[in-house]
Amino acid sequence: MDPEIESLIADASLSAHLATAVDGRPHVTPVWYDYHDGHLHVLTGGKKLGNVRRNSRVAVSIEQADGPDVEWSVSLLGTAEVVENPERVREVSRRINAKYRGEDEAGDTSGGAVVDIAIGSATAQRY
Repeated sequence: MDPEIESLIADASLSAHLATAVDGRPHVTPVWYDYHDGHLHVLTGGKKLGNVRRNSRVAVSIEQADGPDVEWSVSLLGTAEVVENPERVREVSRRINAKYRGEDEAGDTSGGAVVDIAIGSATAQRY
């Protein structure tokens, strides 16, 4: 991936929007994420997880904004893999909690799994 895009999304504690689609119907939802070793990771369950299991093609949108003023946005297209290994779930949960909450705790990961997104394409726009 482009190093400029990596620098935008790597450490920022921004929410992202994960888009999944099943049966021709999109489902877009805000998520916290972790970017590590060239992959975007989301810890989730419920409908998002079910959608990824049925269709691994996903889109992610991330933006840095200050009120109504958007500084930049990144759009990612990728292929998601569901990872349910408890150790991996705890590892990703720790990184996400440290990023967004400033905590080094795994938190409650019951019912959740890691959605590991291999990024196929990425575009960035600065405003």
